[in-house]
Order: sequence, then C-alpha cells, then structure tokens
Amino acid sequence: MGRMQTETLGVFLKTRRDRVTPDDAGLHSYGTVRRVPGLRREELAQLAGVSVGYYTRLEQDQSGTASPQVLDALARVLRLDTAETAHLHNLAHRSGLSRLTQPEPEVLAPRVSALLDSLGESVPAIVLGRRGDVLAWNRTGHALIAEHLDHDAPSSAESRPSIPRMFFLDPLHRDLYRNWDELARIHIGYLRLTSGRYPDDAKLAELIGELTMHSAEFAKLWAAGEVADCTSGPMHLQHPTIGGIEVDYQVWLQPDSPDHRLEIYTPCNDPSRDAIKLL
Repeated sequence: MGRMQTETLGVFLKTRRDRVTPDDAGLHSYGTVRRVPGLRREELAQLAGVSVGYYTRLEQDQSGTASPQVLDALARVLRLDTAETAHLHNLAHRSGLSRLTQPEPEVLAPRVSALLDSLGESVPAIVLGRRGDVLAWNRTGHALIAEHLDHDAPSSAESRPSIPRMFFLDPLHRDLYRNWDELARIHIGYLRLTSGRYPDDAKLAELIGELTMHSAEFAKLWAAGEVADCTSGPMHLQHPTIGGIEVDYQVWLQPDSPDHRLEIYTPCNDPSRDAIKLL
C-alpha cells in the first residue's frame, strides 16, 4: 500500500516542550531573555533525569526505543494528560515512516451488539468503530444524530456513515451542533490518538487526508497537534425535528473489543428528556 510519513516522537516532544514555560516547570528565569518559547532541551533533560545528548537524540528521532520509565519522566515534566501520555508511548514504539495496509472491514462485536440491544429504544445510542464509522445504532440514536440518512446504512461496510466525515463535510450534520467548535477539537484529538495506535491503517490515513484537503477548519486544527480521548461531555443540539436540546454523551468500551465504542446520549434536563421521547 506504500508508506506515509506520520507524526514522530521527536516532533511531538518538540511541540510539547514549546508549551511548557520555565514557571510551569518550577524554574526561575531571573528576567533573562529566552530565545525559545518553552523549555530548553537541557532544562527538560535535567528535569526528566536524562542526559542532554540522549534527549537531543530522542527529539531528533535518532535514539531508537525509549524506555517506559524515561517516557513517563518526560510526560511528567511536559505536564501531559492521560491521552497525551498514551500517545507519547505509542509514538515511541514505531517508526515515523509507516507502511500502510488495507484493514479488514470491521465486524460489530457480539457483546457490544448485545449491550446496544439491551438499551432498547428509549436511550439514544450508536456504536462507533476505530475510525468513527457507525457500526450500528438504535432507532432513537439514528433519529437524534443523523435522521437525514438511511437507517440501514450501518449494515454494510460500503455505506456506513463516518461521524468525522459528516462532522466536517456534511452541512446538515454540522448544523446539528451548537457547540461544534468544542466537539471539533475533541474529534480531531481522538483521531490523532487513534493514528498513533494504528499508524499502518490505510483507511484511517485516507480519512485524515480527505478531511485535511476538503476542510480548512480540520486542517488548521489538525496542524495544532492536539491529542484527546473521547469519553464523555456535553452536546448542545439544535435538532431539525425536536428543536434545541442538551445531552451528555458517554462512551462505553468492552475489554475484548476496545476499538468498538458504544456511545449513549442522556438528556441533561426535563425539557430535553421530553423532547427525546418524541423521537
């Protein structure tokens, strides 16, 4: 399938080092003029307990594999959160030049399917695959998130809706979200986290390339290098049928199928709860 230049450990370390000020790290600058926006390499190396030469090689992608202990020390000094730390470890254990392979079509895990069925129709819910493709949804989840699409679309790998693609390229879907800007950063942060886990996924690389080419907003946010997990948060919706509602999304994972995320939507107030009943 060819090769693709992906984000490297060195690039990620450099961007995060630039974001940590001496004050953040507990260092005193004493009013001296600094030529770098964040920590110097020697400062980060000292705080993490590694030699300057070794850290320099890490940032230049010339050191080979770093130990988990070193990575955790760097994450601590760089003030990385859980998702960013996981991304750091993922990047450290692969080459920046990845050979792309065509993945097999995703198959809905039986336990996730059973969990979705157990919710019935009163709770809107969808099941997302690794790249944000909709693998399944209940009737209410479909009506809440994408009532303009065919309900049976997730049944075929060729017709499955892509939430990231709809979010950035489908005007009808985009208009659903009143807090689009907030959710866009989360979507992109999760795609970056996923790309670190699966650097050889050709379909994921194709999706990121398509969104970068066709959405200036995606390209700008992707270049910022944010990393985020997608677990829970608010969604402020302006639904074409039931009007303005407030829901919280929550993501549930199964240990034996971590790529499949069951996302459920719970109303935040009584008016939203009554409106969802109309779906």
